[in-house]
Amino acid sequence: MVKAVIPAAGMGLRFLPATKAQPKEMLPVVDKPVIQFVVEEAISAGIDDIIIITGKDKRAIIDHFDRSIELERILQDKGRHEEAELLRKIAGVDIHYIRQSEPLGLGHAINCASKHIGNEPFAIMLGDDFYMSKVPQITQLINVFNKLGGSVLGVKKVPEHQIPRYGIIHPETIDEKTFLVKNIIEKPPIESAPSNLAWMGRAIMTPSIFDHLKDLKPGYGGEIQVTDAMKLMVANEKIYAYLYEGVRYDVGDKMNYLRAIIDYGLTRDDVKTELVEHMKRVLNNE
Repeated sequence: MVKAVIPAAGMGLRFLPATKAQPKEMLPVVDKPVIQFVVEEAISAGIDDIIIITGKDKRAIIDHFDRSIELERILQDKGRHEEAELLRKIAGVDIHYIRQSEPLGLGHAINCASKHIGNEPFAIMLGDDFYMSKVPQITQLINVFNKLGGSVLGVKKVPEHQIPRYGIIHPETIDEKTFLVKNIIEKPPIESAPSNLAWMGRAIMTPSIFDHLKDLKPGYGGEIQVTDAMKLMVANEKIYAYLYEGVRYDVGDKMNYLRAIIDYGLTRDDVKTELVEHMKRVLNNE
């Protein structure tokens, strides 16, 4: 597995006005943009070729991953060697940018990468959410792909009231964490949902998905849905789902964004102590 597609062309309407002039993928979690977590996850899984699908007003993403020799030199001169090395590491990844000309949906965004992907499996990693886990989430899916040899969706059990927000799979149990996908439905009503297992925006896909995406008609919300292409794939090949370990943070959601800042901050030695003390004062109404 050497390539990943990171869709990052969404408009971020739920986070206006913050996203009026900056991509939602560049919202900082403490001091790191969301999309950097995603890129670092890909790197940790051994993925060395990344395609970011951008859209209008996404220049900040491209600039962020460009190398800044001057900034690296300043950090080195100030003795901040770890930060300089991190900047070099991120800028050293092979990142390609493809612009989605119109906001026609996630399926359309992924299909924009078809020529670059070619005839090999690849990872899908949404650019506005990230995971905290011992084993990187995309690595977990790669391991299942290598074992079973078919496309793999990362899924999580969601509360009933959240079912209409996700693509929901119809599962056939293989073991307690692994399922054969019999169907997938985009944002179904609660009463007709086949399960509470929701696809969470990470997947390993075979290139056959592009055969279905290229002529796909708009679906839910008038957009080209990648889940509709997955539904067509199920008729011809096996797609698996894996109940991944770890916590997901959807930074396009305000409450999730606040949780992400707090949870990530609690892992940071440079802010953890003060953050805990502040939270205690807030809880005690001090």
